[in-house]
Amino acid sequence: MGAIAPVRRISKTRKRKRRTHYKIEVPGMTLCPNCGEMKLAHTVCKACGYYDGRKVLEVKAKEAEEEKVEEKPARKPRRTTLKDAE
Repeated sequence: MGAIAPVRRISKTRKRKRRTHYKIEVPGMTLCPNCGEMKLAHTVCKACGYYDGRKVLEVKAKEAEEEKVEEKPARKPRRTTLKDAE
């Protein structure tokens, strides 16, 4: 029968040495051949909607998106307290 629990505790240093190779890798970014924007490899370009030389997505113009964004209302003035009134 095998041991259910480990015989010795693994020290922090030993554990960290083992995990030195577990790193986050940079995603594979490439230039879009159509518009020149950076995009993830093997995906549709978010800027122009092209993939492999063909139009796949209909991308809205930036002007239309800016019109949708509404200005936030101005902040109301802070209420004064008794300390501020003196």
